[in-house]
Amino acid sequence: MNGRRVIGRMGIMMALASLTACSNGDDPVDDSGKVAGSTAYVWSTDNGLKACDHILFDGEGREDAKGSVIGNGDQEFVFRGKQTLKKGTYLLKGWVYIADGAQLTIEPGTVIKGDKETKASLIAERGGQLIARGTAAEPIVFTSEKAAGSRKPGDWGGIVLCGKARNNHTEMQIEGGPRTKHGGNDDADNSGILDYVRIEFAGYPFQKDKEINALTFGSVGSGTTVDHVQVSYSNDDSYEWFGGTVSCRHLISYRGWDDDFDTDNGFSGNVQFGLSIRDGKIADTSQSNGFESDNSADGSAVSPYTSATFSNITFVGPKTESGFSNSVDYITGGSMNPNNGAALGKFQAAMQIRRNSRLNCVNSVALGWPIGIILDNQKGDTQNAAKAGSLKISNVYFAGMDAVGTDANKLYDDILVTGYDSNSKPVTDASQRSFSSAWFLGQNGNKAFGNISELAFAANGYMPTALSPVLNAADFSGLASWFSRVSYIGGFAAGDGWLDGWTNFNPQNTEY
Repeated sequence: MNGRRVIGRMGIMMALASLTACSNGDDPVDDSGKVAGSTAYVWSTDNGLKACDHILFDGEGREDAKGSVIGNGDQEFVFRGKQTLKKGTYLLKGWVYIADGAQLTIEPGTVIKGDKETKASLIAERGGQLIARGTAAEPIVFTSEKAAGSRKPGDWGGIVLCGKARNNHTEMQIEGGPRTKHGGNDDADNSGILDYVRIEFAGYPFQKDKEINALTFGSVGSGTTVDHVQVSYSNDDSYEWFGGTVSCRHLISYRGWDDDFDTDNGFSGNVQFGLSIRDGKIADTSQSNGFESDNSADGSAVSPYTSATFSNITFVGPKTESGFSNSVDYITGGSMNPNNGAALGKFQAAMQIRRNSRLNCVNSVALGWPIGIILDNQKGDTQNAAKAGSLKISNVYFAGMDAVGTDANKLYDDILVTGYDSNSKPVTDASQRSFSSAWFLGQNGNKAFGNISELAFAANGYMPTALSPVLNAADFSGLASWFSRVSYIGGFAAGDGWLDGWTNFNPQNTEY
């Protein structure tokens, strides 16, 4: 009897030893109840992938609770614990999933470099949380592992947040290749915090038209905090929302490859205060836009509709560059061409709204784009939604556009599209101006200025001077109480300081 007890105890001890390694009894215990600095790694599997309650390793993929590598080096690794990364510099390897119930917290001032070979990406799955709360003085930076001067768009994958809020396809596979699905019925779901965060040189064309964006939201709920985020030199969209209800403030898209703000599949949150600035040498083969907005890829009338409201956004287009030409001779990628299969194209519109989207944009300014707005009716009926008031574009100023509006993708002439032929080519009536142009100019508070100089902006191209007509043009009638009631349209008041301290408009040459 006693022998069997001894054998039983030894079996339990051996089983525990197979799951964990011993720790130093003098090590302090952290907030999660684990021994800080210990080697007590608990391993399991998750749908065939290695999973662990620790996230740090050494450069060879060995367990190291004080290591500087995030992920064990596998192309896909699942984190199932709760851990805080202390302020420091880390290398992210592979696709690291923050699994359901897991939480990764990152301290202010931390720099995380994405591994190029593994197209490193950090992916919070449904029920997982990424807590990245920096400060204006100490932002959290996700950037390329390459040395200053040699970084390119697409040096690593990006950040993906997925949640349990609604989209209009119930459950969806996230774009870009990771295993993660998103969607549910909890519109108040919480995927964590991104505050004072920079994301640089991310995004990757993993598959044609299925790229990893710099920052992707999949059905992210309103309990999530997103504020003060700068995306620079993305190799695809800077931001893309697939469904969800998350609301965001103070977003910057700087010199991205494709679209600045892409909204799909029933995204219904709010966004206030934003800035996009384009590099005239960088545009995507699909035609780059400020907004690109779909309800669904096939244009179907499914709910919830893409009905997000953006307010106080400033879109600075490529035409602000001296000598810009919207041609393949000019748009070469320049020194930022990564030569990784990301195809170049042309610039299109500050706003392309199509495929039954009901996107709203108010109190905003766009300057220096080839086209102001495209209400595209090739799939779905976006134009009738506009006429019915189901989408709202008001108190928006355009300046320095070649065309205030056009009616079809890759059509640069302000003429009416009356339909599409059997080859899906637009049928036009050149005797009439476009529906998009006429509708835009008929909405409350909208104006189109022939010259950018009429906006009276400062030399940086986006900050209004005291003489700017944008300063007292705002109207928040009918908008949710979530929006801050300011007097100006566009992203800034004269001398505004919300960019101060945490942003970086020269990440190529920053020493990290």
